[in-house]
Amino acid sequence: MELQDRVAVVTGAGGGIGRALVTALTDAGARVVATDREGALDGVDADVVRPLDVTDPEATAALLAEVGPVDLWFANAGIAAGTDPMETPDDLWDTVLDVNLRAHITAAKLLLPGWLEHGEGYFVATASAAGLLTQIGSAPYAVSKHAAVAFAEWLSVTYGARGVRVSTLCPMGVATPMLEGAMSSLATDTVRAAGEVLTPEVVAAAVLEGIGREEFLILPHPEVLTFFRRKGEDYERWLAGMRRLQDSLG
Repeated sequence: MELQDRVAVVTGAGGGIGRALVTALTDAGARVVATDREGALDGVDADVVRPLDVTDPEATAALLAEVGPVDLWFANAGIAAGTDPMETPDDLWDTVLDVNLRAHITAAKLLLPGWLEHGEGYFVATASAAGLLTQIGSAPYAVSKHAAVAFAEWLSVTYGARGVRVSTLCPMGVATPMLEGAMSSLATDTVRAAGEVLTPEVVAAAVLEGIGREEFLILPHPEVLTFFRRKGEDYERWLAGMRRLQDSLG
């Protein structure tokens, strides 16, 4: 999809990948609506800057009513929290699933009628390599990112022939506040051990290239595809290798 004069909404735009996406989309000629939590958008330069709680369907609907027809939705807001199911309370599971998955469902529910009527639209889900592989240390993060990939895949299968394009961003390490502070130390160590930590700007550039080619899987770390293939070719071997990695990180 060409981006010139397209209306693009970016959630989680206050920092990291989201802020880099706002800049990249603006430079590409898109009209950008930047959203994030209250107080997180200081210094963000976009055509429209609005606080948005992505877990609130009414707030999302109100935003769409305000900005009018949207061509691209970047479901980028995310949270990394929780560890073992025995130690993670139910309300924290709910929070992670609300942000990392249910917000995608809410946006799609609101956007699809218009996109199907006009025969085009683009949904971009920021997931993670954890959505294709897994995340050692955080069950809620791994589960929610797998679910985000699965939902994006379902959208593409179901509506791709009717003009709805879908991409899923699945990077490994990105130099964001999430990596630096929000993840558990074990999860962070896993990410750093897996490969290079990229800047948000490099990842945003990969996203725009992927959109230009209308690719479903956007993989700024090409080794993720290698790991994903190995997983599919021999699941038992892959699981054994992940156990060894977990043990090595202690």
